[in-house]
Amino acid sequence: MELNIVTIQPIVALIAGILILVMPRILNFVVALYLIFIGVIGLWPNILNGG
Repeated sequence: MELNIVTIQPIVALIAGILILVMPRILNFVVALYLIFIGVIGLWPNILNGG
């Protein structure tokens, strides 16, 4: 199985959903990490090419 953004997003969403069900107070932390992760993945090609 090849890992790329299409296969990673549902896995991250599943893990985040389970964590939120188990510990609702972790919601802010999980959302912040998810947004940072998606932002870095989106900007990564531009960072590698020098802008």
